[in-house]
Amino acid sequence: MSSKPSLASLSINAGAPVPKNGNAFRHGPEFASTFHLSGDVDPECYQYGRFAQPTWASLETGLAELEGGETIIFPSGMSAASAILTSLVKSGDTILLPSDGYAPVRYYTEKYLVRFGVVLKTIATADIDNFDFKGIALALLETPSNPMLDTFDIKKAADKLHKQGGLLAIDNTTLTFLGQQPLALGADISMCADTKAVNGHSDVLFGHVSSNNKLLCDKIREWRKFSGNIPGPMETWLVHRSLSTLDVRLERMCSNAMLLASTLSQHPKVKSIRYPGLATDPSFTIAKQQQQCFGFIISFELENKAKADQFLEACELVYVATSFGGVHSTAERRARWGTDNIAEGMIRFSVGCERSVDLISDVNTALDVI
Repeated sequence: MSSKPSLASLSINAGAPVPKNGNAFRHGPEFASTFHLSGDVDPECYQYGRFAQPTWASLETGLAELEGGETIIFPSGMSAASAILTSLVKSGDTILLPSDGYAPVRYYTEKYLVRFGVVLKTIATADIDNFDFKGIALALLETPSNPMLDTFDIKKAADKLHKQGGLLAIDNTTLTFLGQQPLALGADISMCADTKAVNGHSDVLFGHVSSNNKLLCDKIREWRKFSGNIPGPMETWLVHRSLSTLDVRLERMCSNAMLLASTLSQHPKVKSIRYPGLATDPSFTIAKQQQQCFGFIISFELENKAKADQFLEACELVYVATSFGGVHSTAERRARWGTDNIAEGMIRFSVGCERSVDLISDVNTALDVI
């Protein structure tokens, strides 16, 4: 008896049409703002490009299969996050966000939601396992956190939050649905900035939200419809194209990250390192319990700001950039933004698909010159 294929294998054809003789494996993007619609309105028909369209439907179907819940796509990760935060709370509700997570999510809440009576609370990711969630209507949290890679037990948090009548949304950008399954662990929502590893080619802004709660999906989809936060068909098609190679890319990136983290942990010029795959890392136990991989992001500290900048300048294979998850390695001195409470010499390193021997040699050479 054959078993169900893994998500890794399913991702190759997720959302693609059933093959037929003489037909392409994949359809191209469909460019249309308006669709023929005669007679009474048929809710099953495409009507107008802001409501729904075929290229969206293909990708949403594929992502739903991989996430384990209905999926709504967006033109960026921030758009996906703002859809959750805006559509699911009302005046007087309290939102919980990580104090050490993606800063623009906090800025959005502070600037645009607090003035309408929403209450914002923040918490360090490392403190979540001991938090009681009392009074929280919605928690949008990251695990592992970005950039310091702290983790918390998703199932434990979901159980406690649900007893309080609240909702748990997980920003799963650092791992994707192949690295972690938030919905299967009890979260109400799984969110991802597909700009990063899901697309993986640093050429598209994109995001999605998934849930197995139809009421939540209806609210989020309606917010997208009336706010106009919609993706274009070309971007949608590009992201769908990238699903086919996500498993291959992620496998190389994570194996490279493990090798590089092990190397950096032994280097005398590295003051400290965070990578959940290291047995000595504070996140290791929880990561091993709920993740299918340890990810492709490493954060490590050099002596000071000058040494960190010198290291980045000396790397030849590594792009200095603020995003992550691409096929090429990228890194940055994260404190340059002035938004994270981290050391001036801390480097966030997104490990790419280069040959591991070349990448490690490049990093070691750069470390030698500082």
